[in-house]
Amino acid sequence: MSEGGAGACPQVFVVDSQASYIKMPPERKPRWGSQLQKFLLLLVGLAMLGIIVEGFLIYKLYQRTEASSSNHEPDLKNRTNPKPESLVGGRKMSRDERRPFAHLLGSNNPMGTNDVVQWTKEGDAVTQNMTYKEGRLTVEKEGYYYIYSKVIMNAAEECSLSQHKVMKETKAYDKPIELMQSKSIHCSTSKPHLKPPEASEDLWNSYLAGIFQLQVGDEIYVTLKNIMKIHGGSTLNFMGAFMVYP
Repeated sequence: MSEGGAGACPQVFVVDSQASYIKMPPERKPRWGSQLQKFLLLLVGLAMLGIIVEGFLIYKLYQRTEASSSNHEPDLKNRTNPKPESLVGGRKMSRDERRPFAHLLGSNNPMGTNDVVQWTKEGDAVTQNMTYKEGRLTVEKEGYYYIYSKVIMNAAEECSLSQHKVMKETKAYDKPIELMQSKSIHCSTSKPHLKPPEASEDLWNSYLAGIFQLQVGDEIYVTLKNIMKIHGGSTLNFMGAFMVYP
């Protein structure tokens, strides 16, 4: 440099074109983030599939409900406007198609042979597909029957045995078969002439009922020990049966 004069000379940098460069490895995304994303997508897919299946099942259930309600609609109309008992499906039922039943009431003359109680078919008594004769109901259709009987007796004497039975006679056996029984012994502690008039009756009530299989031709009847002590009244004493199956 000259003493008086110009500024300093600029510095010169030399670039080496042959210098080697170090390449940095590419940035990698965390592996767990990718797996989590795939798992979430799988859950979303399963949820959508469940919604589709549920919607399909609800639609099928709705269709079945509609079909069932349409099938029962005529029954509801029939209940609103019921037809006579003898009509089914617009046609009259024959006597053989009706379910057998019978209801017999107490008679003014209940005493029969061998303690067989006699009944009456008058008033509200009725029989259908069953025959009544001399205290016995004869079965005309095979099946299971609900059989019942009720009697009221006056057991005001010193000692009185009350025995109420429902019996069956069938062609398969030579002897009658006992289906049901009720037995009671009543004994009075005071003498009859010392009793007040209102105590002259000691009513004993017996009710028997059960389901039994009966064949065509079987006869069912009621026996009562000391039948002369039965308390009169058509509605107090009765016997009946009706088919429950088939």
